[in-house]
Amino acid sequence: MPRRVELSAVVELLKPVTWFASVWAFICGTVSAGVSFDGRWGEFALGTLLCGPLVCATSQAINDWHDRHVDAINEPNRPIPSGRIPGEWGLYIAMIWAGLSLLVAARFGAWGLYATAAGLFFAWAYSAPPLRLKRNGWWGNAAVAACYEGLPWITGAAIMAGGAPDWRILVMAALYSFGAHGIMTLNDFKSIEGDRRMGLGSLPARLGAERAALVACGMMAAPQTVVIALLLAWGQWWAAALILVSLAAQLVCMRKMLRDPKALAPWYNATGVSLYVLGMLATAFALRPLVMP
Repeated sequence: MPRRVELSAVVELLKPVTWFASVWAFICGTVSAGVSFDGRWGEFALGTLLCGPLVCATSQAINDWHDRHVDAINEPNRPIPSGRIPGEWGLYIAMIWAGLSLLVAARFGAWGLYATAAGLFFAWAYSAPPLRLKRNGWWGNAAVAACYEGLPWITGAAIMAGGAPDWRILVMAALYSFGAHGIMTLNDFKSIEGDRRMGLGSLPARLGAERAALVACGMMAAPQTVVIALLLAWGQWWAAALILVSLAAQLVCMRKMLRDPKALAPWYNATGVSLYVLGMLATAFALRPLVMP
């Protein structure tokens, strides 16, 4: 008879701390839509639930299930390798959460449903065979970045707009997703040893810590430069100036992080990445007057 699954182990499996990124991108999407929140607070709350505790949590359960052998090396105390979630319950939880995500997404029409379905597809493709995109850090990080930044942003904008988001919103969501590829690379520094032993081609394992850090920095900085240029072209000088200051501060942090990427990647996630996501919100507010119906 299988052991009882404890609620605390399920919560740990779903990793609430990881929900922030997708919820923040969702908030940026709702802001960027240029629509009043009056009468839409219920939809906003339900969309927040969809992007964080449902879709993002599903991706965490999927990843932990398919990474249970890697986690046995890198993080043996995780719920699945430690046995606190026994048998195939990790897989069952991932499937149940995916189904709940689609049910909630159906409430938001075609764009909300399609964005959610795409996010769930990338979540499975990232971790599960036969695709298992995480075997290649280039493709795997692109899938995760889309799930954490671009798709939640599009979902938030679609929910508020009641349909297809403005093309400028789609462009900004794509640019910040591109930059998030670098953030995902920094997150891989904690598991270099296990990735190499299990044949996973994360960029730190594939390129080495120093080269991977340089790539990550470039991929974070380049799209923000394009964002600044576009905002200037659209007459949003104040937002362009804020993001320029933010990018300059990030470059200072990057310079420090590059001295010892493996040790300082967590520090950069708390400093440089925070500046990056604040720039996302500034961009969202800058888009409001451009796309207002």
